[in-house]
Amino acid sequence: MASADLRDELSCSICLNIYTDPVTLPCGHSFCLLCIGHVLDTQEGCGVYTCPECRAELQERPALEKNKKLRNITERFRSAHPEQKEAVIPCTYCFQSPVPAVKTCLHCDASLCDNHLRIHSKSPEHVLTEPTTSLVNRRCSVHKKVLEYYCCEDAACICVSCSLAGEHRGHQVETLNEASEKKKETLRNILQKLTSQREESEKRVQSLEELRSQVQEKAAGATKDITALIRNIREQLEALEKRVLSEISRQENQVSFRVSDLIRQLEIQKEELSRKMGDIEELCDMTDPLTVLQGRESDRDDYCDTEEDTERCDIKVHDAGDLDVGLISATLKSGLAGILTGVRRRRCVPEASDLLMGVNMVRDILPEVNTAGNYLALSGDLKTITRTYIQQGRPETPDRFHCNQVLSSRYFSSGRHYWEMEGSDFANWLVGMSYHSINRKPPACWAGNNNKSWALFFWDNSYHHRHNFKTVRLPYRPSCYRIGIFLDYEAGRLSFYELCDPVRHLHTFTAAFTEPLHAMLEVDEANAWVKV
Repeated sequence: MASADLRDELSCSICLNIYTDPVTLPCGHSFCLLCIGHVLDTQEGCGVYTCPECRAELQERPALEKNKKLRNITERFRSAHPEQKEAVIPCTYCFQSPVPAVKTCLHCDASLCDNHLRIHSKSPEHVLTEPTTSLVNRRCSVHKKVLEYYCCEDAACICVSCSLAGEHRGHQVETLNEASEKKKETLRNILQKLTSQREESEKRVQSLEELRSQVQEKAAGATKDITALIRNIREQLEALEKRVLSEISRQENQVSFRVSDLIRQLEIQKEELSRKMGDIEELCDMTDPLTVLQGRESDRDDYCDTEEDTERCDIKVHDAGDLDVGLISATLKSGLAGILTGVRRRRCVPEASDLLMGVNMVRDILPEVNTAGNYLALSGDLKTITRTYIQQGRPETPDRFHCNQVLSSRYFSSGRHYWEMEGSDFANWLVGMSYHSINRKPPACWAGNNNKSWALFFWDNSYHHRHNFKTVRLPYRPSCYRIGIFLDYEAGRLSFYELCDPVRHLHTFTAAFTEPLHAMLEVDEANAWVKV
């Protein structure tokens, strides 16, 4: 109830809405700026201005002072009562008891209730619209007449005077309705295009959502398989550890048992020697020569036996033996080889979800000699190319490069493939991929300086990537010189990785491949090399 009372206090008596930009007349009554402005406009030429609230008369049009405090109060009230709805526009001529207007006359700048509408002029110049308070933008700012036409040349709404005698005279004009319909038609066409674009965007969003779900599923499957693989390897390593440690323990016990046996034998020998030493010392302590000389004849034999026993029982430390390091090493290497073989046989468990997602690990990406430039030396196993200044004397063929490049004999026209390269830590070298149809003569043959090859090269102690004459230097220094190359032919992706710890992604080319792709190698300075 208090809220309703406060709303009454904060409502303009003309429009019956909460004040908008409230202003105050000299008599102290406040109104909306637009509302009182329209009322004062209708009183122009009457010789007197009156307050709609108290009917106080003024000889001159009063200055309107903004009521800032009232505006702050109304704004706070609106924010606290957003559910309150604005009232309808009142009739301009119903001063004492405001009545909702049903039409607004653009010619009279007045809103009319049913009663005043019946007595309103029916002349064509009196254009009626739905009730509105925004009348300023419906009149010509020059001639103060109703805007009825649209100038097609200047894209402006004009009045009849503008079209007949004003700056728009002689221009092509249309009625507002005609121009509005044409603009609506244009807007409908734009709306149709935007709708199609939005539908296409929605389809792409849906496709991306599906791709994300697929990637999440693949990632979950790969995570599961990797976890199982590593767990299996860990279990095998733990079993191998137990087996090797068991062998070490067995050998330790064997040597320990042998040592204990030898110690026991030496202890017996020590006791026998101690006894004989006592007998000898006793004879040495006697003073009677006859007794010494006539002593037990067996003593002499015992002494001789002692020397023989000492020679017989000459036990050395190495007799105890030692750990068989060779056996331990063989056991360890054999076990590790078995684990590695098992992992290779499983091929990263492709049966489960193809851990590497169908990636072919390429091991025979060897150069094709018939394409090698004549200043490239190839190793016997064809896995290393080296730049040399010695002409190799290879016969001229249409496929041979006239620069220091070579293509692989193997090519790829589908699928996913991965292989590794290594370059020298000095000079310049390059790895990449190319169509077989690439030009064989400089400069068109240079890798990346055309639209038929994609290259990553090492130069000036930095990595660069190049395609279609565009070269980009990568922003970090090389950590190592081993490069992993991944090709997804159908997806049009060619990626390069630096195989350090951790592995670092260098660059990915994207393209719609239209021909089979060959690996490409290049070295440009003496003794520089690249190895498969």
